[in-house]
Amino acid sequence: MSRLFAGTPFDIPPTCELCGNPEPQCSCTAAEKEAAETRQRIESERVAPEKQTATIRTEKRKGGRTATVITGLSAVANDLPSLLSQLQAACGTGGTVKRKEDLIELQGDHVANATRCLVDLGYRIKK
Repeated sequence: MSRLFAGTPFDIPPTCELCGNPEPQCSCTAAEKEAAETRQRIESERVAPEKQTATIRTEKRKGGRTATVITGLSAVANDLPSLLSQLQAACGTGGTVKRKEDLIELQGDHVANATRCLVDLGYRIKK
């Protein structure tokens, strides 16, 4: 009897968070439990889009090319690769994520389309 209320009507045996079975009958592997814990930690670090402000600007590159640069969104608080794919689909262009600088680059001048997409997702925008 290692639990505080073991053997009393208040005894609630511990259950697995993944499968919901009592721990002695749990069939989850250690890898599954580790993956679920990692997902939970990542989700707890996420910040709601309504609480973030993205800065959008265009930059001139060599050869006369332009790039739309989106900054102000932290890689820890967002899933930047999935956000990039949504922006690429909305703008119909290529782009990249630079994690070290916490920025998203889109090829070409797509300030209007990127702004519309980010506002639809709930982000605040600053130009």
